[in-house]
Amino acid sequence: MPTIEASDSTFSDGSDLHEGKYFNTKKDLKRKLSDIAMKGNFEFRTRKSNRSLWVIECIDPSCSWRLRASKIVPESTKFVIRKYVGVHSCSLLNRNANHRQVTYVVIGEQVAPQYVGVEKGPGPKGVQTFARTELGAQISYYKAWRGRKHAHTLIRAIRGFRYMRKVVGIDGTFLKGQYRGILLVATAQDGNGQCYPLAWGIVDSENEDAWSWFLTQLKEIISDTDELALISDRAPSIKKAISTVFEKAHHGACAWHVAQNIKNKFKCVDIMGSYWSAVNAYRCEDFTGYMIEISNRYPRVAEYLENEVGFEKWSRCHYPGLRYNITTTNMVESLNSMLVNARDFPYVALLDVIQEKMSKWWNDRRIIATAITTPLTPSRESELRPRFAQSNGRHTSQLNPITYHVKGGELEGVVDIFNKTCTCKEFDIDKLPCVHVVAAAHHAQVSIYSLVSPYYTKEYYLLAYGETIYPVGSQSQWDVPNEVVTRIVLPREVKEKKRGRPKTSRFPSVGEFRKRKNRCGKCDTYGHYKKKYNSQTGSTEGNPPTNVLG
Repeated sequence: MPTIEASDSTFSDGSDLHEGKYFNTKKDLKRKLSDIAMKGNFEFRTRKSNRSLWVIECIDPSCSWRLRASKIVPESTKFVIRKYVGVHSCSLLNRNANHRQVTYVVIGEQVAPQYVGVEKGPGPKGVQTFARTELGAQISYYKAWRGRKHAHTLIRAIRGFRYMRKVVGIDGTFLKGQYRGILLVATAQDGNGQCYPLAWGIVDSENEDAWSWFLTQLKEIISDTDELALISDRAPSIKKAISTVFEKAHHGACAWHVAQNIKNKFKCVDIMGSYWSAVNAYRCEDFTGYMIEISNRYPRVAEYLENEVGFEKWSRCHYPGLRYNITTTNMVESLNSMLVNARDFPYVALLDVIQEKMSKWWNDRRIIATAITTPLTPSRESELRPRFAQSNGRHTSQLNPITYHVKGGELEGVVDIFNKTCTCKEFDIDKLPCVHVVAAAHHAQVSIYSLVSPYYTKEYYLLAYGETIYPVGSQSQWDVPNEVVTRIVLPREVKEKKRGRPKTSRFPSVGEFRKRKNRCGKCDTYGHYKKKYNSQTGSTEGNPPTNVLG
């Protein structure tokens, strides 16, 4: 294509773009073009767009400005500019400072640094001023308000998640107030093994639309990358929503819910030991051995785990991404348990409870992190210390400058100090030195702490809670745009109250069931019937009482 240069009747877009320029993702390319259009006060429209192609042109059909970009190869995420004409031949009358490329997302990303390290930052009018003076864009009050909200989301939430392992548990719990509904939650886990809530949302029910909306909001604060792992139960609505919204992340099933499903469908509680050993196996050889045990006793269970669930969903060693030692959604269930009483509250009161609890957590944990005297968080330090004692009885020999052979114990290990791997795979998956790595590091006179993932360090623990979660404040202090104030929002329809006592316990989720609790008429305890009570010893005959979920 011949080169078109700017003349008296044309003007350049002023960018550094050229044919053959690469971008890591299509999203990066779109951000670059939005920034160019915003600064140049021109608009463009999309002629064709799909996962592997993006074709745009100036909004004036007679203008020569256009761009065509596509993936380098189909399996890659990188985009390259194939054709590009950076000169406009349209009239200057078409230039507009308030156009479609000046979105609230672009405004939010540009203004976000204004909110770093401050309690409040500029309001919507301040954002309007920033857009006009710094970006040359005229934006409405409502767009400024949305841009400010997006900037808050980027700064307040994503800063802490940078210092988390990229494993997120998601789940929902029903609300018991007048309007009912479902509280959805997404949480990570900090380096000390504590819950680190990322997002909360209230929806009418757990369906695909609700989960798609929630995950779309979540995607604004955490990146969709191959490193990200999303753990949930096996509800079809969650599975489909994740595949639609998070295309690169890996979805894993909660191993506990899978276990409950096995008990419910196949009535084989005695196989649970082999199942959990298979879940937690680091090496595929060990996993295969446990699966053979399951297959020999319950072939249908083995077939279910392999074909219907999929090894890659629940098995640690077959998982395609990195989920560390997190195999269940227990971290989400802990949050749900924390709100067991608050779920009776109205929506606003419930959110106030959540905000107060998180503010307290952040402050308390910041104080704890400041007082830590060891390089690692307390839980990881206590996990690593016994491995020092165990490594003393191991014999270590050097194979080459970076590789060591560690003998002794039940399993030998070949350790690569440079690439941070061990043949036992425990170090590879958990990113915390196993006993073989501890022995090899001692032999090589390498600090064991230099081999630990930074996610487990005191530094990352402190940075994770570096931000302060401030209260929302009274409603009179809220800065709400007129567009929102005048919008009519009807409350949820309240169903006619059923006769009898209101239900307070939730329905079991997919793959979960509850074991019936038997109550003794003699001793008034749970776990056995009256006829099983032994009046002589005051104990039960046969199995001991149990009071747990099946």
